[in-house]
Amino acid sequence: MSATRTASMLRSRATTAPGWRPLLLALLAVAAIAAVAACEGPAPAPVGANPSPGDRIHRQAQEALARWADAVGRSGGASITFAGEMTSQVGDWESSVGENNEAALLAGNVEAATPLPEDQPPRDEVRWLDGSKVHVSVLSAAAAFEDLVAAGDPTACPDCRPLRITDAQLATTLIETSRGPANAPTWVFSIAGTSVTVTRIAVDESVTVVPPPWNADDPPVGVSIEGATGSEDSRTLQVSFTGAVKRQDEPCGADYTTEAVESALAVVVIVTEHRNAEPGGCDAIGRTRTAEVMLKDPLGERAVLEIKQGLPVTVVAP
Repeated sequence: MSATRTASMLRSRATTAPGWRPLLLALLAVAAIAAVAACEGPAPAPVGANPSPGDRIHRQAQEALARWADAVGRSGGASITFAGEMTSQVGDWESSVGENNEAALLAGNVEAATPLPEDQPPRDEVRWLDGSKVHVSVLSAAAAFEDLVAAGDPTACPDCRPLRITDAQLATTLIETSRGPANAPTWVFSIAGTSVTVTRIAVDESVTVVPPPWNADDPPVGVSIEGATGSEDSRTLQVSFTGAVKRQDEPCGADYTTEAVESALAVVVIVTEHRNAEPGGCDAIGRTRTAEVMLKDPLGERAVLEIKQGLPVTVVAP
């Protein structure tokens, strides 16, 4: 209605100055378009679209896709994507060394008491629980140690006493991959002064993405998915994540919507939380929630990445 009144006023003024008629007609058109847009609001994004607006969470998604493309390019055509931690530990740190050693491992503050073997072991296999397998090259103990150190964040504990590796043994451990859990060759490192051993996956030419440094003062935004269900021909994935215990129509509850940001190599899933607006104190308790996300193209062999660090999650068949 406001658009009609504006048009009437413009037309009455135009009768006294005919030379302005073309300009006034143009203004009329602009005013009408603006009024319609204001009434209708922004057009909803189509399901399965691949928008790239300038907001922070979409920038995170695009940066994750770029890091993944770089990782694939550096992998030498690898067919394995590890979704679990490549570095881990077996056992619990003793109280006398626990605080230092835990921080030192996170920082990659590790050194070898003596030079580690540089000879590359024979080729081995990564074997999934469904019986499928793939032949892989195995890293030497020295190369795996270098990867372990490089994966740490030196700023996490610059003053920690370094862990000292005294021995290295090749073994097999279970680790999550983008295709589910699998047994993979692993170096097991003995550490001086503790019964805890540190492990590092020893598979060469795997797709390994390095997330950006974590800034506690400015952490990434979004809800990270923890896993997905779908097949190569799926255009719909079911994703799981930790969310509110209750639904949005209850106090402290929330509902969730999803969006896929896609590339030829990977899919980043954005989960948006819609919380109940009723004020009040809420417990910091969550539960596993699930939601569906629509893809523009079938999943194929693409990786599925969570939004905060761009790391791959396990995708299991329906």
